[in-house]
Amino acid sequence: MRFEHFAVACKNPAVTAPPSFQFNPRDRRNDYDVTNTVRVSSVDDVRNACQDLFHLTWPGAGLDQLWLAFHDFRRLFRGQAEGYVGCDTLYHDQQHSLDVTLAMARLLAGYEQTVPEADRLGHERAVVGLVCALLHDSGYIRRVGDRHRNGAEFTPYHISRSADYLTGYLPRIGLGQWVPIARQVVHFTGYEISLDDIELDDPKDSAVGHLLGTADMLAQMADRCYLEKCRDRLYGEFVLAGIAVEQKSARERVVRYASGADLLRQTPGFWHLSANARLEKSFNRAYRNVEPLFGGQNPYLLAIEHNLRYLEQLLEGGDTASLRRKPPVFTVLTNPAESVGALVSRHLANLNAPAASLGIA
Repeated sequence: MRFEHFAVACKNPAVTAPPSFQFNPRDRRNDYDVTNTVRVSSVDDVRNACQDLFHLTWPGAGLDQLWLAFHDFRRLFRGQAEGYVGCDTLYHDQQHSLDVTLAMARLLAGYEQTVPEADRLGHERAVVGLVCALLHDSGYIRRVGDRHRNGAEFTPYHISRSADYLTGYLPRIGLGQWVPIARQVVHFTGYEISLDDIELDDPKDSAVGHLLGTADMLAQMADRCYLEKCRDRLYGEFVLAGIAVEQKSARERVVRYASGADLLRQTPGFWHLSANARLEKSFNRAYRNVEPLFGGQNPYLLAIEHNLRYLEQLLEGGDTASLRRKPPVFTVLTNPAESVGALVSRHLANLNAPAASLGIA
């Protein structure tokens, strides 16, 4: 089935939009995908959208493993899985992982419909890729009894923790033979190891990695509230992770992000110098695989461009405070903003205490 026929065949708006798709950021709801048709805060809605895509792409293939994965994802992130606290990171919350998963399903479907038959991924490899998307941030989830106060403290090595989680999880749903591949593929979502050091022998597995890294980048930067989430949530995660302010020694401190507003000021540079280069070169322009599902348009890139244009307007006027959206957060915390905010404040106070006593600016 060629792209144009595939797009017409997808009658469910959760699967794709018609060729006349128009990007409209004004009408988009805060916890919906870039097409404003799938509630990406809902496990059920995202699962159903992914199921529809897989039915169309691999007719007749079983979906039991995907159903199990979504079921177990819900339990893990809601603190119902034995031995785990649940998701308590505000930026990397349940909605983020589900948004990435939907983007990954679309990329997988588009890829499979256009490459030559010999290069197709096949249903099982695609399932593994989607499970990796679901659980790519499982490394942020704390275990019961952990000394860490918040999952954000795992940021520097959370992908390795996600790889460890996949190592234990995949055999439980009959995909144990894919563990060595999954452990490598999940690293395409971060910077823990160089992309050049990821060892995959089969080009098809590398393609899955490119699609996964692309899905992670597109989904978060295309989020309707990406700017607010960077300022109000990601900065706090960077503080708790020791990334925003790193105390290298008693006399040496590195301040990478002085505040949430400072993180926003550096975001255009991150896009132009890092994120866009990854999408274009490292991931081999894998983002193009969603375009046939939307009449040749790319709603994710359109949303990212909209966010960055608006951010640059705000930065020119020195007015990031006008970002006033308060998107919902999907964690196990009763008062997530207040409780994590208190942790961030204490962490910064503890950093400042020794510096003040030593007379360090």
